Amino acid sequence: MLVPDLSKNSAILIATVLLLFCQVNIALAQDTEPRRWAQIPTGVNFVGLAYSYTDGDIFFDPLLLIENGTFELHGSAFAYIRTFGFMGKSARADIALPYKAGRWEGLLNGEYVSVRRRGPGDARARFSVLLYGGPAETPQEFVKSAKSNTVVGAALAVTIPTGDYNSGRLINLGANRWVIRPQLGVTHTRGKWTGEVTGSAFIYSDNNHFWQETELETDPLFAGQAHLIYTFRPGLWASVSTAYGWGGEATVNGDAKNNPSGNWLTALSFGFPITPKQGVKVAWVRARTQKPTGADNDSLVFAYSVMF
Repeated sequence: MLVPDLSKNSAILIATVLLLFCQVNIALAQDTEPRRWAQIPTGVNFVGLAYSYTDGDIFFDPLLLIENGTFELHGSAFAYIRTFGFMGKSARADIALPYKAGRWEGLLNGEYVSVRRRGPGDARARFSVLLYGGPAETPQEFVKSAKSNTVVGAALAVTIPTGDYNSGRLINLGANRWVIRPQLGVTHTRGKWTGEVTGSAFIYSDNNHFWQETELETDPLFAGQAHLIYTFRPGLWASVSTAYGWGGEATVNGDAKNNPSGNWLTALSFGFPITPKQGVKVAWVRARTQKPTGADNDSLVFAYSVMF
């Protein structure tokens, strides 16, 4: 495991390492998802499968004597989406159930150490509604209607602590806490080009079973993202994205650690149809910490969905 041997100051060092991994998890939880505010006809269902591969470098405080920290993480997820009308507006509900397998390794006092984890991650659910420019329409109405150039949407996403977690482990696939994420987004379309911006906040519940049954509190993390999307034809599109997240300072047993996150993300995404009811998305995401400690990582994402 990537921590010093238990000694006089080990509790402080271990807590510092754990908080760094919390920062890495926060960075991975950020996303650059384009077209999240696209209007979809009501009464439509989507089922999807996704795979992602992420690898990166972890930057520790030099006092921890840990060098060349790296990780790789394989992720898969099953997702379901249902669209419906809500107070005359277009709305949708999403749920995603992830499964992860990863390896973390590095040099501790010049000696190679590593750890592996495999199991379910934390489930995610989201409810969103288009407040302006996206009325609830059946598929027949949607085909015939004129579309608004500007759409405004709001959403509430929740991360549910269903992932594999053990307070006796220093690295876990689940976070053992709830995350509430309000979101507000705006899109504007001109011809085949669409600009989209989204602001969100991550609000964390306390983890009362942190390492060795300590208590972890985390300040809210704030994030903004922007996308420029080009639609070649219905179902065939490409986008370039950028996002930044800041905040999320952690406190353990009332002791603030002065470790706010600062993560910059960029991404390229491409979606194309296989049939009128099947589609594939491919994305590359680059994340870079803006702090002396944190993580730099790159991800490849492949997703397949079916509409019915």
